[in-house]
Parts: sequence; C-alpha cells; structure tokens
Amino acid sequence: MSLTLTSPAFSAGGKIPRRYTCDGDDISPPLEWQDPPQGTKAFALIVDDPDAPRGTWVHWVLFDLPGSARSIAESVPAEAKLETGGTHGKNSWGRSDYGGPCPPAGTHRYFFRLYALSAPLALPAGATIEQVRRAMEGRILGEAELMGTYGR
Repeated sequence: MSLTLTSPAFSAGGKIPRRYTCDGDDISPPLEWQDPPQGTKAFALIVDDPDAPRGTWVHWVLFDLPGSARSIAESVPAEAKLETGGTHGKNSWGRSDYGGPCPPAGTHRYFFRLYALSAPLALPAGATIEQVRRAMEGRILGEAELMGTYGR
C-alpha cells in the first residue's frame, strides 16, 4: 500500500465544486488519506495551480498536521495554528489560509499534494512556501496527489 489522498467533494481529475472556489463560499474542501508510511510523525499539504498566468500560484500551505491525522474537515478555519493541530503557511495572496480556485479565464488544474514527514517542520505560522519546501528536505517519507479542475 502507498499513501493515497481523496476528497468526498470531488474525484481525481474531476471538477472542484463551486462551493470551494472564489466564485462560491471559498472554503477548503474535505480531504481524506490512508496508508501513510511507517514512521510518519507529521503531514504537510500544499495546494497550487501550475496553470496560473504568472507562474504557479499557491492556494494553501498547511504543515505540522499530526502524524495520527487521516483527514482534514471542510472549511478549515483561517487561524495561524489549528486547534486540531497544524499550522498555516502563506499562500500567493500573502494570506495564511485557504484561497480557493479563482482562474482569470479558462480551466485550470489544482494540485493537492500531501507529504508524510518523518518529523514536524516546527516553522512559525505564516512560513513561506520556500521555507516549507526547504524544511521538508530529507523528511519526506511519502507523497500523495489529488488533482481537480475548475474553470470559468
């Protein structure tokens, strides 16, 4: 078995419902995973859009989720540190929360990538994507990806 990431809100390669986009409620979708590698102590989640006109746009950075976690509920609060465990990093809007799909035109792909880590990153809230990626180096035990689309 290997780490898998799914959502009850949309299927792999399917359309992300409007509710989870800037055209809807702009709340984070529910996510579920299973079969993390042995030794997983924490998870990190990065959501980005490689089809953005000015290069990859980061929609969500969430790290230091507990190693025992197997899901993220819908509508994660925009708090620096979550009660359930986890810390928000900065997205491309400069905010420390989820920012839903919001393509200027056409259909874009949105990649939800979950990383199983051998240790928490212990970075401060609001860490940049670069800081998170650097801190993950040498700690990634496994990775899962879920891609959804959204267009206007």
